[in-house]
Amino acid sequence: MFIDLLKQRYRLVFGYLGNLFVFFPIVLLIPLLYCIWNPEDFLQSLAFVEAASISFVIGMTLKLTMKVRPGSPISVQEGAIVVLFSWVMAIILSALPFIFAGYFNFTQAIFESTSGWTTTGLTLADVETIPGTFLLWRSMMQYLGGAGIAIIMMSAILGPAGLGLYKAEGRMDNLVPNIKSSTRTIATIYGSYAVAGIIMYRIAGMNLFDAINHSLTALATGGFSTKAGSIAEFNSVSVEIVTIVLMLLGATGFGIHYTIWKRNFRAFWKNGEPKLMFVILAIFTPLLMTGTLSIFYSSGAEQFRHSVFQAVSALTGTGFSTVDFVPWNHFGIYLVILLMIFGGDLDSTSGGLKQYRLFALLKILWLEIRRYFLPKDAILKEEIWKGETKRYIDNSLVKEILLVFSLYFLTYAIGTGVLMAYGHSMAFSAFEYASALSTVGLSVGITAPNAPAGLIWAETIGMFLGRLEFLVVIYAITKLMRDGRILLRRRRNA
Repeated sequence: MFIDLLKQRYRLVFGYLGNLFVFFPIVLLIPLLYCIWNPEDFLQSLAFVEAASISFVIGMTLKLTMKVRPGSPISVQEGAIVVLFSWVMAIILSALPFIFAGYFNFTQAIFESTSGWTTTGLTLADVETIPGTFLLWRSMMQYLGGAGIAIIMMSAILGPAGLGLYKAEGRMDNLVPNIKSSTRTIATIYGSYAVAGIIMYRIAGMNLFDAINHSLTALATGGFSTKAGSIAEFNSVSVEIVTIVLMLLGATGFGIHYTIWKRNFRAFWKNGEPKLMFVILAIFTPLLMTGTLSIFYSSGAEQFRHSVFQAVSALTGTGFSTVDFVPWNHFGIYLVILLMIFGGDLDSTSGGLKQYRLFALLKILWLEIRRYFLPKDAILKEEIWKGETKRYIDNSLVKEILLVFSLYFLTYAIGTGVLMAYGHSMAFSAFEYASALSTVGLSVGITAPNAPAGLIWAETIGMFLGRLEFLVVIYAITKLMRDGRILLRRRRNA
């Protein structure tokens, strides 16, 4: 009886994956629109048709063999497996065009695809030589990855039954009671900002193609660029201002955006994440100016311009740059590492530890200080807001912070050690792996096409774990192993 139920639940999981990847070819074929205006790139871009065909065959095979009844509810545990498999399959299928076109080997293609979907921005691509279809594809991966591939594509399939999937991807911002409505609201907010970004970039002087790509990747806090020199190549204050605005919008949680769209300014003001983010920027910007950038620029205006941009880029996890980090002193490298580790808001497109957890940590510290001066039986409550939702500091929140922080720094220590084992300095290794694990994309040159495969895979794993925040991956793998052991045990006893 239990075995039959377990099989039924896994049919549901793989059936929903089939539904997802039947529609995934549409996404894979969108970059071909670029060939309408640039037909000379069409033959090289046929790799997208091949990848789309493979996705469709996989999707239809799962859909027809599993035969999932529409509207079947999915639990959080099963949602974790769907999220894990959907991300892995999306990354592999998205890497295929790079392989089929001959631009990357398997390891490099998986790295580039993972960097795209996780909105990291570390790259092995020569953006000056690959066709525009592939540049557009890189930007699309980051844009869709910022909102969450499972959320964006599965919302139309699951509808209200998708609460387990929504929560499994680590989202707290259930904006409205209906999950489908929440995902549509996220898509509306996200899409509106992207269109506004394209318009503002055009006004700032970018051509249309660059404006589309940079609007998508800036808002996704991704950092992929159509220029080898990133934003620095434009050498435009107006472009940098537009980019800063988009990066901050992307790093702000969707629940907080929703309070603004609803004009619920009272709830917005109660959210501590935006305040903490700006306090951090206000502290680190002058430190970068005086401690590092004053060495390279004599003008105070130039020091301020680059320090603000790099502080925002690092904290939001975007990874655009206007400077070369290699000649920086250790103090500047250290400051940027801290900013990358801090990260943006929870439920945003950013990575890192997240402002919500940092703000909660400060609240916990203040709560303990107050409790120290009160009688032992005194009851204290400390509230913390996320969007329009108020909760109180409790043991579950403390446990979550402890788990995420512990897993983050354990992975960070291991990853930094791996990079050091390949001969890189501790400072540069710590910088590069913080960039990978916090899905940022800033680099000191360690990530390169000629980098060893072991180093590339270490960064790939870091990007993947950082984007899904460890727990989803651990829960999914644990459930798979647990269910596998149960099946094996029952078969032996049969």
